[in-house]
Amino acid sequence: MANQVLVIMGSDSDWSIMKKALVILREFAVDYEVYVASAHRTTERALQLAREAHQKNFEVIIAGAGAAAHLPGVLAAVTPLPVIGIPINATALQGVDALYAMVQMPSGVPVATVAIDGAKNAALLAIRILSIKDNVLRQKLIEYKEQLAVEVTKKDEKIQKLVREIE
Repeated sequence: MANQVLVIMGSDSDWSIMKKALVILREFAVDYEVYVASAHRTTERALQLAREAHQKNFEVIIAGAGAAAHLPGVLAAVTPLPVIGIPINATALQGVDALYAMVQMPSGVPVATVAIDGAKNAALLAIRILSIKDNVLRQKLIEYKEQLAVEVTKKDEKIQKLVREIE
């Protein structure tokens, strides 16, 4: 299997959030590589990773960053691949600064952005992108969504029982 998802975090302090994406990618048997590269402190390294990603058989980039959160945008500026940004709650602004930096990209440089600390959804979005051309992956997504529905049904049954107990 090819290297499908390139995961880049701005700092090792982002690990506790970013590992949630890796758990999902692994659950779906999607290959990935992970790096720490800062848009501000290791700019050339970040640019190199993004520029070369498509040549190394990556198909999607997931980038997580807090504070000013320029990493996903910097990567998107130099790659033809879709970039999914994860704003990370890393400052007194609780991730809102990172969120704004990612969703307010200039025209022509899109970054798909998930919720603050939304690494799990970033991985699921990457998997959806990959499933466009991978029927096996698409079927795994369908089964995953069916399991989510089963879990909600069980929660509803639990609540219905609790409601009956107070009536």
